[in-house]
Amino acid sequence: MTPSPFPPAKFQTFTEKADPSHVAPRVAALRTAMAEAGVDAFLVPRADAHRGESVPASEARLAYISGFTGSAGLAVVGRDRADLIVDNRYTLQAPAQTDTSIFTVHEVNGANVDIRAFVPKGARVAYDRWLHTPGGLRDLADKLKGHATLVPVDNLIDSIWTDRPAPPVSAIEFLGHNRAGRTASDKIADIQGRLSATGADATVLTLPESICWLLNMRGHDVPNTPFVLSFAVVTATGLPTLYLAAAKITPELRQALSGVAEIDDVANLPAALTALGNGAKAVQIDPDTAPSAIAEALAEAGARLIEQRDPVLLPKSRKNEAELAGMREAHKLDGVALAKFLAWFDTEAPKGELTEIGIVTALEAFRREEETCVDASFDTISGAGPNGAIVHYRVTEKTDRRLNPGEIMLVDSGAQYLSGTTDITRTLSTGPATAEQKDRYTRVLKGMIAISQARFPKGTTGAQIDILARQFLWQDGISYSHGTGHGVGAYLGVHEGPIGIAPRYTSPLEAGNVISNEPGYYKAGEYGIRIENLVVVREAPAFPGYLEFETITLAPIDTRLIDTALLTAGERDWLNQFHAQVWAEIGPRVSGDVKTWLQQATAAI
Repeated sequence: MTPSPFPPAKFQTFTEKADPSHVAPRVAALRTAMAEAGVDAFLVPRADAHRGESVPASEARLAYISGFTGSAGLAVVGRDRADLIVDNRYTLQAPAQTDTSIFTVHEVNGANVDIRAFVPKGARVAYDRWLHTPGGLRDLADKLKGHATLVPVDNLIDSIWTDRPAPPVSAIEFLGHNRAGRTASDKIADIQGRLSATGADATVLTLPESICWLLNMRGHDVPNTPFVLSFAVVTATGLPTLYLAAAKITPELRQALSGVAEIDDVANLPAALTALGNGAKAVQIDPDTAPSAIAEALAEAGARLIEQRDPVLLPKSRKNEAELAGMREAHKLDGVALAKFLAWFDTEAPKGELTEIGIVTALEAFRREEETCVDASFDTISGAGPNGAIVHYRVTEKTDRRLNPGEIMLVDSGAQYLSGTTDITRTLSTGPATAEQKDRYTRVLKGMIAISQARFPKGTTGAQIDILARQFLWQDGISYSHGTGHGVGAYLGVHEGPIGIAPRYTSPLEAGNVISNEPGYYKAGEYGIRIENLVVVREAPAFPGYLEFETITLAPIDTRLIDTALLTAGERDWLNQFHAQVWAEIGPRVSGDVKTWLQQATAAI
């Protein structure tokens, strides 16, 4: 294959979004606003009212005040100090994006943040009720008890953000039955039954993924995820009400939801909450996702709050046959793009001319050859050599690195097809590997295969099987700091709760769950290894009461990095069967040099 020019990336950019020079004047303006409000500190979480992994530009308050653009973090801005708290994904990114003469960056496990360390004793600590949950605020209050006082205020960032972007207004589409598998009315009736079983008169939904799934609705309000930012009130009887920005309410929208849901301006949501309270209704809210502002409005109006997990999350995680068919089709389309990309990569990498951005651009271009590919499901992680050891690395024009022949290349990427969502990681050889690299790669592969082959009784959680992926690394005194797997939505979020494979996932796995399977190993400053497929939980046909996994990702795993002496016969058989399936499914869809390459890449070992 000869190299060809690729069109510019459409789904992702590589410009550095942060400008540390803005930090000092913005923090100074915020401190003036704090003084006027009579508070000593202000909390700026990386969150909006919908708790999304992606937020629209109008909600990127943490990035505005600190420069840090990661998907998780908290700034605590005091009168005399400012602290930026991040997790270990952002050890390098956060200091590079902020002004470290203003913000002190702390790498902390989010669940163990000692907020008292960042605010003086006796301080009045301000927060925006729309950006914190009831559960989160209770935890904060408990940690600050006897040390400082929490004070709700209108958002102080908004008061100084003079050029704040307008909220997003994107086109809204509705899925046909062939894609959704169930009507919205059927789903609503199911949720209403769940409400009645708990004695609730209504629930307030605040997560876009829950609302979009419930109403078979998709949009483009945030990058990478087909969300419509909105709220919904679902009552135990009658039609639910969808609340969204007035600019999104069109005659077409009303027609599409006629007889399914009422539609109202989001500006009227507070009045609706008050009405529920005035009627002394029992209202279910999720204390870990709903804004505290909603819980407080309901309680102050007289509602009886029932705190339970969002009732849509579990039904949504159990994909029906139409959704699973769409996901399988999406992975076939993605498999074609990956075959083209990996064949191209193998030709070009030895020349020593590839860069991390060039690799991302090429992969996106191959995906965009399929007209039903509408977005990336997240910004591609393209880590050459030592950058591969940065677990959530995002390449920019400033960090772009050339891939040297002989280095390991880690590419973690995904796409949003109209039929479904994909997420795949491949660690790629570009030349001779060391014995250590092959050992680590093979141990990671063995862990991925162990999950793939797992069979377990119903009621088993992701927390219980996580050890299967880590055991081979543990045997050599090593591990990885991220989870082994996360839930994946059906043309929705690439990271979807409440199921997954990690110690934090305590919900039982159920048939229809789609989960990533992605153990890894990272040697700081040298290389990173991760191998990821998506799997579907299904009934084990020959074992009543048991579940197993079906792998739906269809792209070769690089066998050149395997130390075959470390594989058991069963592991070798699994890998050969997987590659035979890739060849059977993708081989007929490609031709020429790509087909020749794919046949070689899927050959039995």
